Amino acid sequence: MRDTTDKKNLFLLVQLRWLAVAGQVVTILIVHYQMGITLPLDQMGAVILFLVALNIASVLHLRRQTSVSNTQLFLELLIDVSALTVQLYLSGGASNPFISLYLLQITLGAVLLEAWSAWALVLVATACFTLLIGAYRPLALPPGLEGLLLGLHIQGMFLCFVLTASLIVPFITQITRNLRARDAHLADLRQRSMEEDHIVRLGLLASGAAHELGTPLATLSVIVNDWRRMPVVKGDPDMAEDIAEMQNQIDRCKAIVSGILLSSGEARGEGTLRTTVTAFLDDLVEEWKDSRSPACVDYDNSVRSREGIISDLALKQVIFNVLDNALEVSPGWVGIAAGRQGDSLVLTVNDAGPGFEERMLAEFGKPYRSSKGRPGGGLGLFLVVNVVRKLGGSVAARNRPGGGASVTMTLPLAALSAGESHGD
Repeated sequence: MRDTTDKKNLFLLVQLRWLAVAGQVVTILIVHYQMGITLPLDQMGAVILFLVALNIASVLHLRRQTSVSNTQLFLELLIDVSALTVQLYLSGGASNPFISLYLLQITLGAVLLEAWSAWALVLVATACFTLLIGAYRPLALPPGLEGLLLGLHIQGMFLCFVLTASLIVPFITQITRNLRARDAHLADLRQRSMEEDHIVRLGLLASGAAHELGTPLATLSVIVNDWRRMPVVKGDPDMAEDIAEMQNQIDRCKAIVSGILLSSGEARGEGTLRTTVTAFLDDLVEEWKDSRSPACVDYDNSVRSREGIISDLALKQVIFNVLDNALEVSPGWVGIAAGRQGDSLVLTVNDAGPGFEERMLAEFGKPYRSSKGRPGGGLGLFLVVNVVRKLGGSVAARNRPGGGASVTMTLPLAALSAGESHGD
């Protein structure tokens, strides 16, 4: 983000230089033609043309490159200091009231540059000021202005003060805004890095737990199968039904464990499943309904696309988490709406529950932010937000006007198709 910020700041320097060019032209014309003070127009005009050419080159550089270094900013400010020195040399040296414009360059350098280059700019500006005390082209004042020299100098100092103050405030304000935006972006990147590290640790724990659960589940499956063959169980229909249900639940646990291992790339023999957007959503909702048995589900899939995607178990689990949360707070009704906006899939899950608290909406997707009051609460939505963000999408939550909550997931289809191009 530092490079992007410096690019914005260099653009501000270009704008400032255009203002400097316009100000120099106006000042030279007034002094030379209105006040009658003879100035070397050719030499001063050459400096102005050089600044114009420099600005054009800087704009072209900004268009071609995505980053700007501290050294380039330093060189740009050095050139501005040098151009100002030449103009002052041609117009009275240190006696020129606009000598204070050095402070504008130094102020910008203090904000934009690293410490070493800012101090180097101070030394260069000081050296130029010192040089102008003894080496300069004297101004030839017309006879009518010789007695008004002090008053003219004070007026020039006033104009220089107003000009410098008027330039410092807006430009420093904008530069500070750029730096704050950079700091906020860096803080966001640090937060994302911490969240991703948290997800990695959760994934390792889940994968380890899946491995550990494999053995006891297999043992339980063997024991339950032995029970089913026992005469006492076969002779008791109720007990046989209970044993069958136990076997079903064990099989479901084994399927969940296999899904965890498959998501982490550790499954054996399963290939990548390719499907379409419509089929993926329809199968996902049907599987969720079969396993959760909700009272009422309103499902509206308006995608109707044959675009090929990869059926990602992690994404399926993410959507399951959102559906499970909706079902938990609204057992009587869950609404699911799928649509397409441009090149993105939009999936909205609605419920008729109490809705989100304002604090939850403000901290949506943060780990351990939950109103359920149980250990580990909030991890489901935390994983939802981060997995969708990894796919280049976004998750938004709001409270519905008629009551209940709504969670909307926006997913780019290009991410779901793993970068392959498919037609509709």
